[in-house]
Amino acid sequence: MNSVRRVDADDPDADIDMGHRMLYQDDLFTGEVAQYQGERIVCLDVYLDGVQNGLSQMWYPDGALKLRGTVVNGAASGEFLEWHPNGVLKSRKFFDDDIYSLKEESVWDEEGNLVREWRREDG
Repeated sequence: MNSVRRVDADDPDADIDMGHRMLYQDDLFTGEVAQYQGERIVCLDVYLDGVQNGLSQMWYPDGALKLRGTVVNGAASGEFLEWHPNGVLKSRKFFDDDIYSLKEESVWDEEGNLVREWRREDG
């Protein structure tokens, strides 16, 4: 069974190079990069050969999920969801998989009322 390598973003051996690639001990990093607030994890991103590639997640300091989406070759891809601190969905963004640009977005207030909806008109 393969275990996933995880490093702390604040580890002195972790760095970002001029090409915005994640390095660990001066090598391109493959694995998970975690950020902590105290003992609690608040951000977790997956990297492949130094480039963010995979699930990206963030949590509020109390442990509630704040954001979840997928990054491909360093750009948002597909659906990204974000929640208010009370657990109500805050936004849903959908990124075009071909050009990695925002295709549609819906935003809700803390009570769950839709406050904005936008969709890119193609063509």
